[in-house]
Amino acid sequence: MHLAVQHAAPFFFVGARFLVAALLSIAVFHRVLPGLTWREFGAGAVIGAAIFAGYGLQTYGLQTIPSSSSAFITALYVPLVPLLEWAVFRRAPRRMTWVGIALAFAGLLLAGWGSRGLSFGVGETVTLISTVAIAAEVILIGVFAGRMDLRRLTVVQLFVASALAFLTMPLAGESIPAFSWAWLAPVLGLGLASCLIQLTMNWAQKSVSPSRATVIYAGEPVWGGIVGRIAGDRLPLLSVIGAVFIVAGVIVSEVKPKRDRGWVGNPQ
Repeated sequence: MHLAVQHAAPFFFVGARFLVAALLSIAVFHRVLPGLTWREFGAGAVIGAAIFAGYGLQTYGLQTIPSSSSAFITALYVPLVPLLEWAVFRRAPRRMTWVGIALAFAGLLLAGWGSRGLSFGVGETVTLISTVAIAAEVILIGVFAGRMDLRRLTVVQLFVASALAFLTMPLAGESIPAFSWAWLAPVLGLGLASCLIQLTMNWAQKSVSPSRATVIYAGEPVWGGIVGRIAGDRLPLLSVIGAVFIVAGVIVSEVKPKRDRGWVGNPQ
């Protein structure tokens, strides 16, 4: 994504990426599409809107910040999941969740301070906002995944994410870029990845709660940091310490001490 936005505008790239993913999912699941219901379409559209907001803003931010910084800021959606579950489903966060949120917030401040001083730039701010949409996506998938046909759900959410990104292009002043393999190759590769990612999330979260799923997803920023370092990103020491705090907050937020396992509102 970081390499692609150097050659194509972010919302065009997101639209093209998810269009490829949607077409791939249709090729695989075309036989079950005639059974699509309005309920499945509505659920897929809501998830697709969250995907668009999350990936769109994250990709927009990658124009001005390194992929490693983006990966660790994006990790903040993990502590946000239990907070959103509290707001929507009245499931109170556990005590360790609050500790994890505090660690993650401290890490965010350190990461930003190390790279740009005390203030965040536009890239960091937009990426931070994207974490709310990503957390919402995880929760929405958890709500709908076990109740509907995941194949049709996947097709709809991918198409909606693509359509919303393309519709945003004129508002963002974007145009279709000149042909280049520098953006087409990432579009094709990440289109395939997006199809597999969304299908896997829809399938896996039928039996895994949103909060527990986020623990597994917490590996993403670690790999993002490692691959970014290989690609040439050089985070300052203070930003690295901040990244460690964020990952620690992610892990701590899901620790369940024995005395907390009976806490009211604790997802079982």
